[in-house]
Amino acid sequence: MAEICTKILGVKSAQELACIIASVGLAQNFSALLALVTDGIQKGHMKLHAKNIASAAGATPEQIDKIVQKMLQENNISLNRAKELLDQI
Repeated sequence: MAEICTKILGVKSAQELACIIASVGLAQNFSALLALVTDGIQKGHMKLHAKNIASAAGATPEQIDKIVQKMLQENNISLNRAKELLDQI
């Protein structure tokens, strides 16, 4: 697999591969910094958490988005709240 990847990259030396690896690492670091200084990580994590909670409450895929949106608006992401919202739907 490593040979195939180096052929795809067109890498001719270990130094060239090291530069590519370093570049990828720096790109990941810049992406992480951007997410930290904006609302990327927290917002995305809380939405995913809310989806998991809504699913655990027994919501169908069609109901999950409505429940998630309401819990995020209220800043109340809990299993009990998800169940209450599910009962209201």
